[in-house]
Amino acid sequence: MSEKLNERRVISVIVLNESSVLSRIASLFAARGYNIESLTVAPIPNSDMSHITIATQGSTKLMEQITKQLHKLIPVYKVIEHEEMVEKEMVLAKFPIAENLSDISALAAAYNGGIVNVGQEMIIVMVADEPCRIKHFIEASKRYNPTEIVRGGTVAIER
Repeated sequence: MSEKLNERRVISVIVLNESSVLSRIASLFAARGYNIESLTVAPIPNSDMSHITIATQGSTKLMEQITKQLHKLIPVYKVIEHEEMVEKEMVLAKFPIAENLSDISALAAAYNGGIVNVGQEMIIVMVADEPCRIKHFIEASKRYNPTEIVRGGTVAIER
């Protein structure tokens, strides 16, 4: 049986919300020469915990090792390697006001987004969709000459 060496992986880690936790988690990846493609951290409402979502690439064997090491960290309460999940990412994009407002609005709407701000010199849209569709939105938006694009990290939840 052949194992995919560079398969995309998404891991969620529930941790105590305290200083240096993120540093220790990132160090586990760095120590193994593994790149974190996306990292999102947010507090869990009505608790002293935070939810960390990490998107990376690697083999099943290496992910098992990292998961085991994550479990050993004291402030870590739960580690979930997602298999069946709902995954979303957000992007903000700024366009010159000279571009066609209705075309940009239609493009954003096609990717679960819309215009969130219009100024005298710019239009800002927000899109929230699956990471592969966010990539497609960014490619499609190039024809409208974006002046700035900011991607948020992946968030995921088990089905």
